[in-house]
Amino acid sequence: MKKILIANRGEIAIRVMRTAKEMGIKTVAVFSDADRNALHVRYADEAVCIGESASSKSYLVIDKIIDACKQTNADAIHPGYGFLSENAVFARKVQEAGIILIGPSAEAMEIMGNKLSAKAAALSYNIPMVPGTDKAISDIADAKNTAIKIGFPILIKAAAGGGGKGMRIVENAAEFEEQMQLAVSEAISAFGDGAVFIERYVSSPRHIEIQVLGDNFGNIVHLFERDCSIQRRHQKVVEEAPSAVLTEEIRAKMGKCAVDVAKSVNYTGAGTVEFILDENLDFFFLEMNTRLQVEHPISELITGVDLVKEQINIARGEKLRFKQEDLKINGHAIELRVYAEDPKNNFLPDIGKLQTYITPKGNGVRVDDAFEQGMDIPIFYDPMIAKLIAFGDNRTDAIAKLIRAIDEYEITGIETTLSFGKFVMQHEAFISGYYDTHFVAKYFKPEMLNSYCNDEAKMAAALITHLLEKKENKSTTLQVKQNKSAWHKNRKSH
Repeated sequence: MKKILIANRGEIAIRVMRTAKEMGIKTVAVFSDADRNALHVRYADEAVCIGESASSKSYLVIDKIIDACKQTNADAIHPGYGFLSENAVFARKVQEAGIILIGPSAEAMEIMGNKLSAKAAALSYNIPMVPGTDKAISDIADAKNTAIKIGFPILIKAAAGGGGKGMRIVENAAEFEEQMQLAVSEAISAFGDGAVFIERYVSSPRHIEIQVLGDNFGNIVHLFERDCSIQRRHQKVVEEAPSAVLTEEIRAKMGKCAVDVAKSVNYTGAGTVEFILDENLDFFFLEMNTRLQVEHPISELITGVDLVKEQINIARGEKLRFKQEDLKINGHAIELRVYAEDPKNNFLPDIGKLQTYITPKGNGVRVDDAFEQGMDIPIFYDPMIAKLIAFGDNRTDAIAKLIRAIDEYEITGIETTLSFGKFVMQHEAFISGYYDTHFVAKYFKPEMLNSYCNDEAKMAAALITHLLEKKENKSTTLQVKQNKSAWHKNRKSH
């Protein structure tokens, strides 16, 4: 493998390119009109324009990606995450074109890409499941009876869903049919597939995911867990590894289940098996993501494993270099997704120019980004600016390092989630480790950041006043001394 095309943009494109460069592999960037001057384009050895700014006319056009690969004689494609990374049609077309896809098989993507077929595969290994239906609902009356047996509240979920779309919480039998119709309608609109199923609603869930790696020789290992429970709109904002609440026994059980889920589809490459953890620390299979995750750096930091390097090695036919017993947790890592969003305004995206952009540095701080001062945040793509990661000897150390890094991160011109990240790090629920996916709903109100910012402003003003007073006193003292000196001189002269 001498040349890789990265079918993505931004920080993940640069992240893959860096590892490829270390491995002596040439890289090809693809870019849209909006990304013509992007950093990932400059970083790559070659770059190919693949279309207009909208992703539907560039990054999501399979034929354009494959044509760029052929044009540059690239041996393989790394899809990153998002865009085409979990698209089975893309995986098949890449294979048919005689190009290596750095990722799992199309078959694994298809099975794990649908929650119902994923559950069926996991059940073959007796993986714990949330009580509910294991097939798409065809009879609403029958489903309603099942919901009554399970007990309300229940959750209606789209089989092809993600990101909270096609999902409805139903509190009682009276509203079941209406919520069912809304869920089906939303699922059709979002995914073109109206299949839905129901599960018992876990009231205080934690989102725990296990990183897995599998080679082409049947070897599969896990690289422990990540806790991704701090979310807004069912999407992650803060992740940490390891979890603050898992015991060694639960960690081992979850790890084994994750490996078994991967085995059920003969998984190859990097993937993530996601679980729901309830208030009793019982866990249930949720889904599998057949790609590299945004939050993969925290797993890299606690294990010392470069996941992108392992992906490339596996794709070129190498065996895993380590066994499960070789892997150990070392230290603690926390990641904050720095989004161009306004947490004081319901986390709405905020576009504009990065008038100031200075990243934090120092021991235990990693910033994965793709922006420079003066660049614009494009409106066409995900609003994530960077991933800010802190690594420490323990959880307390990691929290302290992340707070320091947030304070050092200077961004002006747009609103970001930095202030929200600091709010989380300093909140009692997070510090104690006992929080769940409802953290934002339970503890966060936009005005808290206003109050927090005002408090910081008051502290800054007080400090400035103190320094000015100190300077003034020093100046007054010096003037008094000078006056005394002049008086003594005058006396002597007289």
